[in-house]
Amino acid sequence: MTSALKDKIIEVCDKKIAQKGANVGISFYAFFKNKNDNPKMLMEAATWWIETHQLDHFEKAVKIKELMQNY
Repeated sequence: MTSALKDKIIEVCDKKIAQKGANVGISFYAFFKNKNDNPKMLMEAATWWIETHQLDHFEKAVKIKELMQNY
């Protein structure tokens, strides 16, 4: 996983947690704009989320942040 994607995921998780609390759920789409302007990075996130960790579509942002920090 690239450091740019890892940093982005942690940043988005921090923002969502600050806005909506520790129970907020996110999907890997939360890390991207509605327009798919970076398909390579999207596939990298999807592979990490779905294949590597076999996560559900929505997961708690605190869980994702923790996984990222330990990855």
